[in-house]
Amino acid sequence: MELGIGIGWRPEIAHEVEALAGIDWVEAVAENLCADHLPDSLVRLRERGVTVVPHGVALGLGGADRPDPGRLAALAARAELLGAPLVTEHIAFVRAGGPLTASPGLEAGHLLPVPRTWDALDVLCENVRIAQDSLPVPLALENIAALITWPDEELTEGQFLAELVERTGVRLLIDVANLHTNHVNLGQDPAKALDELPVEAIAYVHVAGGVEKNGVWHDTHAHPVTAPVLEVLAELRSRVDPPGVLLERDDAFPPARELAGELDAIRATLRKAAPPAGSQAPVGSPARTVTVPAAPAPAPPAPAPPVSAPPAPAPSVSEPSVSAPTVSAPPAPALSVSDAARDRTAVAQTALLSALVAGTPAPADFDPARLRVQSRSLAAKRADVVAKVAPELPEILGDGYRAAFLAYAGGRPMSGGYRRDALDFAEHVLIAGGPADPVARRELTYWWRDRSGSRPPGRATRLIRAARAALVGR
Repeated sequence: MELGIGIGWRPEIAHEVEALAGIDWVEAVAENLCADHLPDSLVRLRERGVTVVPHGVALGLGGADRPDPGRLAALAARAELLGAPLVTEHIAFVRAGGPLTASPGLEAGHLLPVPRTWDALDVLCENVRIAQDSLPVPLALENIAALITWPDEELTEGQFLAELVERTGVRLLIDVANLHTNHVNLGQDPAKALDELPVEAIAYVHVAGGVEKNGVWHDTHAHPVTAPVLEVLAELRSRVDPPGVLLERDDAFPPARELAGELDAIRATLRKAAPPAGSQAPVGSPARTVTVPAAPAPAPPAPAPPVSAPPAPAPSVSEPSVSAPTVSAPPAPALSVSDAARDRTAVAQTALLSALVAGTPAPADFDPARLRVQSRSLAAKRADVVAKVAPELPEILGDGYRAAFLAYAGGRPMSGGYRRDALDFAEHVLIAGGPADPVARRELTYWWRDRSGSRPPGRATRLIRAARAALVGR
């Protein structure tokens, strides 16, 4: 399907998006849409014939667990509500722990890279097939940006994507900004990745901005698109004419004229990079043939090493073991990967995420300095998102909000969504006796009480009751 030129629809720029000229389609974050009705802006865009594609961020298809049926059903419902021609997600894991590792569940609140190993590929492919069977439209998956890389990887990014497409038939959403990010942060060559991946599988392309700080590129989606990112887009266009190209912006939204200017730059890049008529090599030509290293013979299951994680382990759950598929031919959809492959992937991902959000030791062979950068980035994102979903908190706490939240996040991993995180943070502050200002403490107490619902009595509950009694006694 030809999509054309699009922009990421966000509530903050809904009016600007509707007013932009030459917009063929938009993409909306699936988890930010209600299941039973659409925002008026999206309704108006659809009535004008603008295609809307739901873009998921929470499935975690690269995680060790099989996809959650509830999340899949929610994504399918939004696709049907929008009349979308496809849905998209990410090649990433976003949570770890739980029954597979008999440890508490951990949430990253961010997209984290999947190890490019045969084990992780087997798990990802089965998860993708489960998702494909649950969705009413085709699925496309996006490559992600990374601050860290896994040790002892067995495939390059291009090889990993090519093998994924070969086994599952999934489409690709190629983010050229993420290719640039991985070039700066990990030394990966965008041109090589483009040479290796099956460009005929591209459903559409993302273009976004970022910023470099201390030699690390941060894929912020809050800065203008840079010339190096447009150069990667030109590299891609010299190989294939993508069905769609979309500008992403998630924060620090500029005026409409600046968005229009970035879209014009994208159009100009596509025009200039297009090969002369009749000169483009056919897709799948020998120039793009890639030899993928053979997978090692399946090893006998080894005992999983212990994972250091927060206390209160969850109960262990086992699943029936079946043989792992070979890579000589795409496995049949009915086959499952071995329990051992999922267990090994679960242990590795839980150890990494626990180091990033719970302060446990860095897993072997990871760069500790880079892990610290990633850990600080995750905590900063938590603070920013909580401030958005619960804007009353920075209003109540004032300039002390960010420091207080970062201190809290350093010892309290996120175990639910951001709204749960906001409540837990407020409770943490109250239990610690803050805020120091009595008026702010009273406001925070009432805010927590009004949103916490029915919970077992705890110290925060006693504080609330004491505050109410003090007010009544005045």
